Amino acid sequence: MFRLWGKIWKDNHMTRDTVFSDDRADTRTHKVFRGLEQICVEFDLGHPIWLDKNIRDFQKHDRVKFTQDNFIEGIDFDSLEIQIIEED
Repeated sequence: MFRLWGKIWKDNHMTRDTVFSDDRADTRTHKVFRGLEQICVEFDLGHPIWLDKNIRDFQKHDRVKFTQDNFIEGIDFDSLEIQIIEED
């Protein structure tokens, strides 16, 4: 089972969260992108842009924060964080 935790942070408080689960046989990358897409749909957000710093952070820590720099449209929160909490 693969699970990805999505959290919205504003003023150092988590205001929303959700967990995406996937048990399909697929690559880790596909599961992450599918999970991020589902989290964005649930939070009614546009898809963030992965910058080089985001990719390095995710590869190293299995966690990444997307800020206003990663979104084309304006956001009303400080960051969207995704984190792998279970991986088969």
